[in-house]
Amino acid sequence: MEVPETKYVPSKNKKIDIESLQSKTQEELIEIIRQLQAHNEQLKAIISKNCGVEKHDHDHRKNNDFDFSRCKWSHILLKLVYFGWDYQGYVCQDDTLDTIEHHLIQALLKCRLIKSRETSNYHRCGRTDKGVSSFSQVISITVRASDEEKNPLDYCKMLNRLLPDDIKVICWQPVAEEFSARFNCNNRTYRYFFPKGDLDIEAMQEGTGYLLGTHDFRNLCKMDVGNGVTNFIRTIDHAAVSKLEDFHYQGTGYDMYFFELKSQAFLWHQVRCIVAVLLLIGRKLEKPCVFNDLLDITKNPRKPQYPMAHPIGLNLFLTEFECGNWILDEAEISRVIETLQKHWTMNTIKVTHIKSSILELSKVVSKEINAQDSVLLRQESKIYKPLLTRNKCSTLEEKICHFVKRRRIKENVE
Repeated sequence: MEVPETKYVPSKNKKIDIESLQSKTQEELIEIIRQLQAHNEQLKAIISKNCGVEKHDHDHRKNNDFDFSRCKWSHILLKLVYFGWDYQGYVCQDDTLDTIEHHLIQALLKCRLIKSRETSNYHRCGRTDKGVSSFSQVISITVRASDEEKNPLDYCKMLNRLLPDDIKVICWQPVAEEFSARFNCNNRTYRYFFPKGDLDIEAMQEGTGYLLGTHDFRNLCKMDVGNGVTNFIRTIDHAAVSKLEDFHYQGTGYDMYFFELKSQAFLWHQVRCIVAVLLLIGRKLEKPCVFNDLLDITKNPRKPQYPMAHPIGLNLFLTEFECGNWILDEAEISRVIETLQKHWTMNTIKVTHIKSSILELSKVVSKEINAQDSVLLRQESKIYKPLLTRNKCSTLEEKICHFVKRRRIKENVE
């Protein structure tokens, strides 16, 4: 009698049992993977339907009915401000529509400013990750232009009426067709905002001095060797910790500070890795000179294992270009300010609720508690292990060898 084939059905409530997987044959494991892939595709289809992909496809079909051949075109820069904490990052992704770039491209299509992303000569200045915000993200793109040069299209107003309240275009300017927001950016400045808590600000400021100049930052980033990145030398032009004067509570742990870092280009997760070490210095768990050790790749060719700082504090704050003057409309900027003030009001009221509760509870506690910064860097264990004594990652050479074997990169990569 033939035994019927047992198929793996993904459970909604149970996690995959590792021991059970280890006991299965190769054929059974292949079937499990196949079933999981099918289940994943079903979920993606449901998510896409709920997020309105059908509507976007309909809009795209309507776009195809528009006669773009009769249009004039102009290559421009657009500057955006957005808050990233409710998004999965800036860049479009296959498994989610919840990205800043997705909303921007859809708005451009709906306004019929572009026929498609692929034909629009589109470049972005920065690839901010999940949770990261920006006050100065810039894109370069070729868009439909007005027939009358003296009366250009109001790009900011057109796009902002379609964009979510936490994504807004604030200004634009025409540039040469070959101008790229990515490759023609002279400098990028990131800010990481954080509360003082119980941090030693002077020690953190001392630590920033080691970052200045040209160094190999392989121990202060996530090495993206799989995508061909093997050069980790970058130049830091400015690094400093400063107090936000408009957000102070008379020298308490609630005072707000920011770490500012300026360079022409950054590595993947470089800023968040640097902030993570800065927070360890501020907590007096590491000395400021630990940066000197981490930047010495001869002495320390392997990156110690440590978590990155939380993304919520990070902001692509300034991007600099050699080009003309930005075009902005005061009335549209006023509308953006009004929208941002609504966000400020709702969030400040929430903060006031929380702060009032803390003040009331503090009356029955004998010692002052300053744990405001604790959420920004995950505590790995109760007993702290110094960075240089921790388990280490693979060396750059080992990573290159690994990806060469997998044929992800060429053997002669430099």
